Amino acid sequence: TAGEMRYVINTPGGTVEYAVPVIRVDRYTLDEIFAKHLLMLLPFYIFSHERKFPEYNASRQMLMKLTAEYREILDRLERLEHEGKIGAFDKRTIIELSRDVIRELAKKYENVQKGVGDIMSGTLIETEARAILNIGKQEGRKEGRKEGKEENQRETALRMIRSGKMTGEEVAEYTGLAMEEVIRLSETEQKREAL
Repeated sequence: TAGEMRYVINTPGGTVEYAVPVIRVDRYTLDEIFAKHLLMLLPFYIFSHERKFPEYNASRQMLMKLTAEYREILDRLERLEHEGKIGAFDKRTIIELSRDVIRELAKKYENVQKGVGDIMSGTLIETEARAILNIGKQEGRKEGRKEGKEENQRETALRMIRSGKMTGEEVAEYTGLAMEEVIRLSETEQKREAL
C-alpha cells in the first residue's frame, strides 16, 4: 500500500518541505505480492511478522506456521522460475536478500533465525547444487540414450550383415545408420571371418 512521508528540512536559508512516496510492505499479503508481481518486496515480507517474533521463538507450533509460509514462498518462486516468469538470478537474489534481512531482523530470536533463516540458506545451497546435478543428469541421460541407440543400431546391422540376406543399402535403411558406417561394419566383419 503506497503512502507518503513528509520531510521538513530547516536550513539557514529557509525551510524545505517535500513528500516521499512510501510503500508499506507489512500491509501486503503474500498473495498480493505475487499477484501484483512485487517480488522485490519478498525480502522485506518478514517485517509483517516482526511483532510476533517472541511468540514464534517460544512456540514450536507458531514457528512451524511461519516456516511453512516461507516454504510456500520458495515453492512459488520455484514455479515462477520453471514457468520462465523469473530467471534463476532473480530467484537467487530474492532468496539471498530474504535470508540476510531475516538474519539481521531476528538476531535476538534464535529459533526464528534458525527456522526461517535455515530454510532460506538451505535453499541457496540446494538450488545451486541441484542445478549442477540436474544439468549433469540431463547430459548423462542424453549421452547414454544416444550411445545406447547407436550401439543397438550397430548390433542390429551386424546381425543383418552376418545373415547375408540383405544389401548394404537395406541394412542402412532399416537400422538408420549411414551407409559409410554399414560399409565399415561389413569390412570389419569380413576381416573377423578371415581370421
